[in-house]
Amino acid sequence: DGYFHQRVTECRYSSKDLQGIEFIDSYVFNQAEYVRFNSTVGKYVGYTEHGVYNAEAWNKGPELAGELGELERYCKQHAPIYYSA
Repeated sequence: DGYFHQRVTECRYSSKDLQGIEFIDSYVFNQAEYVRFNSTVGKYVGYTEHGVYNAEAWNKGPELAGELGELERYCKQHAPIYYSA
């Protein structure tokens, strides 16, 4: 027994157009997602009391700027690999 913490980052490719790419960064505690960054929304969104608290703080801090750059840095860089598979 114990606690389970997980962070899942993913790129969703909906078309071959680079505009159709979405970056998602989810934080999960004990199988419940509590906060998520979505590049389409452009900010963190909290789903629990703790997640709302974190989202508000992260949207005002340097964390948001880091996440906003991940779509370009991570997803778009790997798009050719994804599309070739």
